[in-house]
Amino acid sequence: MKTQGVQESHLLLLRDVSGAFRPGILTALVGVTGAGKTTLMDVLAGRKTGGYIEGSISISGYPKNQATFARVSGYCEQNDIHSPHVTVYESLLYSAWLRLSSEVDTKKRKMFIEEVMELVELTALRDALVGLPGVDGLSTEQRKRLTIAVELVANPSIIFMDEPTSGLDARAAAIVMRTVRNTVDTGRTVVCTIHQPSIAIFESFDEVFRLSICCQRFPLNY
Repeated sequence: MKTQGVQESHLLLLRDVSGAFRPGILTALVGVTGAGKTTLMDVLAGRKTGGYIEGSISISGYPKNQATFARVSGYCEQNDIHSPHVTVYESLLYSAWLRLSSEVDTKKRKMFIEEVMELVELTALRDALVGLPGVDGLSTEQRKRLTIAVELVANPSIIFMDEPTSGLDARAAAIVMRTVRNTVDTGRTVVCTIHQPSIAIFESFDEVFRLSICCQRFPLNY
């Protein structure tokens, strides 16, 4: 870029971004490819370790502390990465043992896992092997629900989801969004990035934050 005449020493990815996410409200981050949806969500979640971040992030009116925030937040990545040789219940049990406080006894952990499986409609699949994507085991939609469940067993108050319906057909996307809605109805704050949603998926959100791309010569408005 320097050889092409760019004088700036830093590439500005996000500018003049402000807003608020509320408990019990399902919020969508929308925009064209490259608008910065995932970048913004990674910054809010504290997953960006490089570059320069300016501005302020507040939680309930107080400045965000990443160490504390990490304990009350969850992040569902777009790619569903799970061990293929364990069952759905074992995946959740492993996550619960790692992420819940040591003050939570075994009985409460297992009780919480059962509640999460019912919330994301995985109870019928509790003994199913996760398997390999596209080979055996869970379908793409079921793996997506498992990804959400793995985060929920940590009992987060805020959940970020990166394109939860990516790669799913209309029926599978509707099932996943129903699971997401169930999560929101528990009073949690849920933020999702969504790319090219159908009208049914779009209408399932309560609020929409739109990110726009603008260049110096050709501003793009949508």
